Amino acid sequence: MEELQAETVDASGRGLGALRRRGIYLLPNLFTTAALFSGFYAVVQAMNGRFELAAIGIFVAMVLDGLDGRVARMTHTQSEFGAQYDSLSDMVSFGVAPALVMYEWALKDLGKLGWTAAFVYCAGAALRLARFNVNLEVVDRRYFQGIPSPAAAALLAGLVWVFDDFGIDRELWLSLIACVFTLYAGITMVTNLPFYSFKEFDPRKAVPFWVMLALVAGIAVVSLRPPVVLFLLCLAYAVSGYVLWGIGTRVRRSPDLP
Repeated sequence: MEELQAETVDASGRGLGALRRRGIYLLPNLFTTAALFSGFYAVVQAMNGRFELAAIGIFVAMVLDGLDGRVARMTHTQSEFGAQYDSLSDMVSFGVAPALVMYEWALKDLGKLGWTAAFVYCAGAALRLARFNVNLEVVDRRYFQGIPSPAAAALLAGLVWVFDDFGIDRELWLSLIACVFTLYAGITMVTNLPFYSFKEFDPRKAVPFWVMLALVAGIAVVSLRPPVVLFLLCLAYAVSGYVLWGIGTRVRRSPDLP
């Protein structure tokens, strides 16, 4: 009887321990789910003609996508499931959602050219994510190979947000600009251009005082007019890969590999 009780307690303990571990793993996946919802929200708002909210939804998804990985590493809850779930969420939030938002916003006025541009972007995002998953431990972590899909999505969302903020009517010239940006983002995702990854930044390490001042100043500048400032920042990052490539920077094999 005592042996049976001991086995029951031991099994119960193991069950509670496993439940706690599953609860911890739930935390980063909640951030991933929130990012997925933000991408879905952007699609719904674009279908209702509320393009400013759609653009904000994509930006929120980008922030949440950056948090889920950090939360998983800080809590030591990385898992293969989380990695696959994050990739699928990225495809919705940074692949399908921006393509549909751009199509509903301006590309549909171009007919076949419009939906072709939207598909090029969507396919580019899928290829970019697949290549990232395959090359995750192969290429130099300091640089992304091609512009990352969240940055490409932010570029398109910023374009929508800034023109909506200025109240500019969607005419043929604006549709052509949207087409150029959509094709640019889609093609740049599948190039070998180097884009700085910022993965060397460790928030747990001490930083100089001027870094904190720069962050405060940056937040103040963004708050002046978020659509304009965020779009300019996204545009600068979107062309930075071409600048790095022009000065000879290349994405190479990870220095940590033999």
